Amino acid sequence: MKDEPLLLTRRNPSRNMARFYALTVEPDLFDGVALTRNWGRIGSKGRFRIELFGSRQEAERRLAAIASQKVRRGYEVAPKLDR
Repeated sequence: MKDEPLLLTRRNPSRNMARFYALTVEPDLFDGVALTRNWGRIGSKGRFRIELFGSRQEAERRLAAIASQKVRRGYEVAPKLDR
């Protein structure tokens, strides 16, 4: 089971800024849960980090905390794409 990623973007053309931040909670191979984070300049692969947690609730709390911090710094939730 893999959830849809939460995609946040921050754009400021006057500063030549176009950034993304993607967060996903998904199961790992050892009956735990992983929070994957991918961030960088839009159009690049960006950087990637995985944090491991013992429960889904812990991972979702961390996801909410990171998303809240990013929104305070000017990121916005990107609209969903219809596929």
